[in-house]
Amino acid sequence: MAAVTSSGRLSATPALLRRLTLASLVANVAIVVTGGGVRLTGSGLGCPTWPRCTEDSYVTTPEMGILGVIEFGNRVLGILVGLIALATLLAVLRAQPRRPDLRGLALGVLGLVILQGIIGGISVRVQLDPWVVALHFMLSMVALAVAYALWRRTRTGGPTSHDTVPGALRQLAFVIVAVSFAVLVLGTVVTGSGPHAGDPDAGRTGLDPQTMSQLHADSVALLIGLSVAWWFALRAVGAPRQAVRAAAVLIAVELAQGLIGVVQYLTDLPVALVSAHMLGACLVWLATLAALWSTRGHGPAPTPAAAVERSGNEGEKTQALTAAV
Repeated sequence: MAAVTSSGRLSATPALLRRLTLASLVANVAIVVTGGGVRLTGSGLGCPTWPRCTEDSYVTTPEMGILGVIEFGNRVLGILVGLIALATLLAVLRAQPRRPDLRGLALGVLGLVILQGIIGGISVRVQLDPWVVALHFMLSMVALAVAYALWRRTRTGGPTSHDTVPGALRQLAFVIVAVSFAVLVLGTVVTGSGPHAGDPDAGRTGLDPQTMSQLHADSVALLIGLSVAWWFALRAVGAPRQAVRAAAVLIAVELAQGLIGVVQYLTDLPVALVSAHMLGACLVWLATLAALWSTRGHGPAPTPAAAVERSGNEGEKTQALTAAV
């Protein structure tokens, strides 16, 4: 995992980088899910101030009960997420062979984790204002995107170099990413207008929950429709298998998340299903990012002759299938 250079200094191996970046990615998902647990248990103000837990203590006290323990536990996990991000950055700086392409991403993850802690503290200071809480969640999605990019680069050995699908389909992938992000934003608006405020005394947005839920559902339908269309288009042009597979996984995750969303709405938002829905939001976002990454390749771009040959092979497959039918 770690090696010693000829000068006696510790260096990070590619295997260590892959493990640390994966740990950072998983930790950023975990902090979203546990943050949702804080809100769903009404523990958002379990520690009523920040950065201290009380005016006289940085840690929870027995008088604060289980709500204080839950909120303080989430703060400790946030520190752990930051330490993993810091360890990842140090490993990137000590990487052998050198990986300058990873430094900005690793620094970005650490910076976003620190910013998340600050926004989380502000949300406590403003008594869990729903718009600040929404910003807190969306910053987590940005941190996930950067952490995912960092992890992918450690797996592939460097930045991508060429498109593996036609330009129009890559542009559609960016549209899907934008719509997916919009779905997440609308999801936070639904949450901010619903019953799970994080504390009995926390305010709500004042928006109609049913109207916001319908708008959110419409955006989900748009996302699924675009994803299905993208999958068919990829198959039609003979796109690489990794892109077609990524599109199929995205659709499957979206459908599962949509099912959870419908059931939780019809059953008056039980805590267990809302928690699963928050995890699902992270998985949909990661699947969307994976789909986008599948449209780029590494190494030299295929020659025009190779592209024509692949297109011809796909055409032969289509003709054979038509004849068989």
